[in-house]
Amino acid sequence: MALFLLAFGAWSWIIWITFVKNLWGSDNSWAPDGSPTAFFVVHLVLAIVSFVLGTIIGVIGWRGLKAKRKEKTTEKVDA
Repeated sequence: MALFLLAFGAWSWIIWITFVKNLWGSDNSWAPDGSPTAFFVVHLVLAIVSFVLGTIIGVIGWRGLKAKRKEKTTEKVDA
């Protein structure tokens, strides 16, 4: 499970970085005067929330892997 969570966190970063790059370059993101549109703002907020959640999930996965490794090391020492 920990590996899945870590992979999910990494996948979130890969996907959302690509999304933000595409969002930034989209004609729908910018008004004629150069200001960001509501489309841009909504999708940027969505990306930021996804970055944060992906990071949190990835950290949980990383901590789970570390705990599992520590548990295996402790079992070897005890044996």
